[in-house]
Amino acid sequence: MEQQALKSQIDLDKLPRHIAVIMDGNGRWAKQHGKPRVFGHKNGVTAVREVTEAAAELGVEYVTLYAFSTENWKRPKLEVGALMRLLVETLSKEIETLNKNNIRLKAIGDLSKLPDITHKALLDGIAKTQHNKRMTLVLALNYSGRWEITEAAKSLSEQIKSGELAPEDINQDTLGRHLSTKGMPDPELLIRTSGETRISNFLLWQIAYAELYFTPTYWPEFRKAHFYQAIIDYQRRERRFGKTSEQLV
Repeated sequence: MEQQALKSQIDLDKLPRHIAVIMDGNGRWAKQHGKPRVFGHKNGVTAVREVTEAAAELGVEYVTLYAFSTENWKRPKLEVGALMRLLVETLSKEIETLNKNNIRLKAIGDLSKLPDITHKALLDGIAKTQHNKRMTLVLALNYSGRWEITEAAKSLSEQIKSGELAPEDINQDTLGRHLSTKGMPDPELLIRTSGETRISNFLLWQIAYAELYFTPTYWPEFRKAHFYQAIIDYQRRERRFGKTSEQLV
């Protein structure tokens, strides 16, 4: 009942086109339940499914999930290995569901550094869903905002070096076209679970004007009702983009 009541409060004409999510709290949730961290990651898959379905049902165009950062390689090898295996398992199980719901899968990040079996499963999922048009689900894997901007700078410098581009040609649009998210709208809403209030090197360029929503709910417990609440909160805010309230009238 609460879920439907919340959903009914959402203005479908004012939906964010792109929602980014930092899925946090798997390990702490598992610890609360006396289980290893991997138990939290496995249960987090349900939250991914819930958010993906909720977004597609509402009409959100893009959802980007921070699945694995470049810093996450510093975690214990057993946990990293389990995460990579879980990704392969999840992709193989969920591709049919994505196709059934007309959802396209994409990925951003330094994908070449992923284990071969993980990389192959990811590319396979992207290929099998490439013609779907209802919504795009983006997985940020081996990703960091600083890495992305650094790579964009390298690419631009190569173009200047080759004479394809002049320094005075570089502006925000030019740089944007060299980011992993080129062709996608910037996120208007960023959700982070677990009570942490950091950006953690995620989509640093793209979230310049995103509304930030932090919830104490751990990711494995995050459900459609929580997602709806985040959108309702977003829709209650005034997005001025440097203007005054009076100018928006």
